[in-house]
Amino acid sequence: MKATIWHNPGCGTSRKTLALLEERGAEVEIIEYLRHPPGRAKLAQLYRDAGMTPNEGLRLRGTDAEERGLPGATADEVLDAMAADPRLIERPLVETGKGVRLCRPQERVEEIL
Repeated sequence: MKATIWHNPGCGTSRKTLALLEERGAEVEIIEYLRHPPGRAKLAQLYRDAGMTPNEGLRLRGTDAEERGLPGATADEVLDAMAADPRLIERPLVETGKGVRLCRPQERVEEIL
């Protein structure tokens, strides 16, 4: 199975999710999203395919999202902010042929394997 992970190697949950993918024998494409952020359209597609709103994928911890008023912003405003500043993207997002999941906790990846 092929999988793409939007990964932050500095995040324990992201590392554990990647390890689960590798243990299950997935052919993994690793995208360090802080270096190579997904565009706005890709983000919209990922959240749509995950069955969640961009606001549900907004990273609050360790960011200035609250100061910027993003928790109460529209989905379009959140997507614009994430595209401009990928630190606002909660991680890890994983995409397979079976769907997309925000893997918090990391075991959520099992749903799409």
